[in-house]
Amino acid sequence: MNIPKEFISEIESYNAKSLDGLVEALADTDASVSVRANRSKQVSTPANVDHVPWCENGWYLPCREAFTFDPAMHQGLYYVQDASSMILSHIVSWLTSDAVAPMRYLDACAAPGGKTTTAIDSLPCGSLVVANEYVPTRAAVLRENVIKWGYPGCVVSKGDTARIGRLSGFFDIIAADVPCSGEGMFRKEPDAVKQWSMGLVRECVERQREIVDNIWPSLAPGGFFIYSTCTFNRHEDEEMVQYIVDAYGAESVEVPMRNEWHIAEGVKTDLHCYRFLPNLIKGEGLFVAVLRKPTDADIALFKQKKAKPVAMPKLADQIVKTAKQWLLNSDDFEFNQKGDYIIAIPKALSRDIAVLTSVLDVIHYGVVVGEIKGKDLIPSQSLAMSVALNVDAFPVCEVDYATAIAYLRREAITLDDVPRGYVIVSYGGKPLGFVKNLGNRANNLYPQEWRILSSHLPENAPKVI
Repeated sequence: MNIPKEFISEIESYNAKSLDGLVEALADTDASVSVRANRSKQVSTPANVDHVPWCENGWYLPCREAFTFDPAMHQGLYYVQDASSMILSHIVSWLTSDAVAPMRYLDACAAPGGKTTTAIDSLPCGSLVVANEYVPTRAAVLRENVIKWGYPGCVVSKGDTARIGRLSGFFDIIAADVPCSGEGMFRKEPDAVKQWSMGLVRECVERQREIVDNIWPSLAPGGFFIYSTCTFNRHEDEEMVQYIVDAYGAESVEVPMRNEWHIAEGVKTDLHCYRFLPNLIKGEGLFVAVLRKPTDADIALFKQKKAKPVAMPKLADQIVKTAKQWLLNSDDFEFNQKGDYIIAIPKALSRDIAVLTSVLDVIHYGVVVGEIKGKDLIPSQSLAMSVALNVDAFPVCEVDYATAIAYLRREAITLDDVPRGYVIVSYGGKPLGFVKNLGNRANNLYPQEWRILSSHLPENAPKVI
């Protein structure tokens, strides 16, 4: 790989020992591959694997698998994520170790969802997680990955971060993995090398400041701000952290890191900054710093509005009764209707979610239980993926690998010895989705936009979990 000379010159100008060998590592070594298990779906880490040191449910793979053809990935049982990014699990767990109540968490630049799902697994039970993405196509991918992870307390929104600033003092923790020049992606994405320039760096710095300025007002006094990039240059890293300190009086927070993790310190700064360098660790490039908003910050806290009751159509009581039967602990949920869809919302979060839907362009929240068609309620993929699914409410049909792939391609499948009606298709003992069994065939209810498009059909499933 031909690393840009201007990048090499920039890195060498720092004269930092931790960066010795970085350029050679980027040019001459391969990217690592790692995955992280979904704790809430009771997925255990396989035995005899190479664990990610700072994430107990993350591990390395010896090579990149054909993840598209692994039903377990589509079931939300694991997430393919760079090991460096898994540090968020350690940071969030440490920040909330003394928490006595659920928290409000924002992932401001969330797509495709790796850091959002990491936070979900690391926050106190019952916390509200908001994941926002500016680019609509990336927001759709984020929504899909959040739904597959199955956490009912997550809200996905799309649009400019300027809207978020209207939620004054709303969030306890904000994470911003801001758009950057992508130097840490050089080993994984050749286009990142081709697109890189110091001009791009300068553009990114302007965008990063704008994002920080937009979302800072929504952080509560005393709240924590997790700033990260996948770059190595100081302009987008240490200098941006210094900007937050100078502009907002933020306090640099020291996060405990073990020496054996070989995480480098910040370059030419006294602030607490952490660099994940592929010449020192098994992972790609990442920079992260944690800052705390002053407790005496001058801020007008957001005043919550009461949720407006939703006008339900005829047969609503009957439909809601059915929806309740499909959920575990259904008394913990409120039900409302959005268009033709019935949505279950955790009662403890209903007021917060009502506020968010009034301010942000929300594209997903709670559990989409099903779609109303006439007098019928058709169970949704969101329900199939949710940890709140009551599996006992449906017949379950365990399928083999070939049938699972056919289902994920949204092909018609045939189920033997299964009652007519809505059936959970299961693979490996975990829900894959719903079909409506008609006897001689089954209508595939897998989302059209999620289907596997490739015609390649491997004989065996990738060995990940």
